[in-house]
Amino acid sequence: MHPADASHAENPDPSSMRAHYRAEGLAESDLAAGPYDQFARWFKDATVAGLHEPNAMIVSTADAAGRPSSRTVLLKAFDDRGFVFFTNYNSRKGRELAENPAISLLFPWHPLARQVVVTGTAQRIGRDETAAYFRTRPHGSQLGAWASDQSAPVASRAELEGAYEELAARYPEGEQVPAPPHWGGYRIAAETVEFWQGRLNRLHDRLRYVAEPGGWRVERLAP
Repeated sequence: MHPADASHAENPDPSSMRAHYRAEGLAESDLAAGPYDQFARWFKDATVAGLHEPNAMIVSTADAAGRPSSRTVLLKAFDDRGFVFFTNYNSRKGRELAENPAISLLFPWHPLARQVVVTGTAQRIGRDETAAYFRTRPHGSQLGAWASDQSAPVASRAELEGAYEELAARYPEGEQVPAPPHWGGYRIAAETVEFWQGRLNRLHDRLRYVAEPGGWRVERLAP
């Protein structure tokens, strides 16, 4: 067999990939009164289970014309006001959110056969809150926020590392690095939060909180 043929023969077939989900599920009576409390329960489960970066989430945005884009970022805070992440405001997601604040978050906790899907609107958080978080970041991450013009073309890896080294010389370890004016947080106020639990025979449980004046309505979605 030609090496190219052998390589082709070994390619995995996605149509044959099937996971067997658990029998126990998620009932309406199991839910917390609100989605943020329910998220706290599942986030704790994901953390206790030892999932790698349980705070990793896929963030999807769209520009003014409706063209979508997605990427993985890290959740850094949540409470009953919403979910918070940090980024460069000049990045692609930052530019798209300036044009269209609608956003979706997806937490893919596959080892637990769980997903959480959030839709809502994003709003920049205050500079004081951003600065307070920025001070907790490792020194190298602080420098990286300045060195990288996120989402913009860069000529080479050497150029990027050169910018970082210049900043490292200007702000040595132990010296306070100011938060960049173009860098900060977004808070996503949820409009819907869906809790997805894998079940046998693809009859998954999908329970979704929907924001209404004065509270939340829960609805079950067909899998």
